Amino acid sequence: MGSGKSTIGRLLSHELGQEFIDSDKAIEERAGADIPWIFDVEGETGFRNREQAVIDQLTQSSQIVLATGGGAVLRPENRHNLQSRGFVVYLQTSVDQQLERTARDRNRPLLQNDDPRGVLEKLMVERDPLYRECCDLIVKTDRRHPRSVVSEIVRHLNKQAALSHPV
Repeated sequence: MGSGKSTIGRLLSHELGQEFIDSDKAIEERAGADIPWIFDVEGETGFRNREQAVIDQLTQSSQIVLATGGGAVLRPENRHNLQSRGFVVYLQTSVDQQLERTARDRNRPLLQNDDPRGVLEKLMVERDPLYRECCDLIVKTDRRHPRSVVSEIVRHLNKQAALSHPV
């Protein structure tokens, strides 16, 4: 949460000439409801079921940049589909930066409580190893301009392409 997935994903897709898709937006479009409503009515399990179906379908597409919700890595099926069907970038950010970026966002059900810092710290302990397990690249985003992050990712992708297609 608050790592810059949507902003960086949009910029990266433009740089690569690919379509940008946010899995959370795709879930909302298919459900005809926003994520807080889905959480309220179906609970986190219902939301995660929807998320898994969307990620399975979207990862079968090519030439897209996909931003997933931060909890997508909780399900082994999602980690497998992301890793085996694409190049996965972990946008790593500190809890302080997450709090700063999400402070006024009411569309984050997991943070709608009295201790958002505690929630984010717990999520980081739980999710960081899962992000690391399925990613191909880790990019730190704290205090960085999104274009700088995109440039780093593109440099890495170009380097990968050069290695896999030697002259």
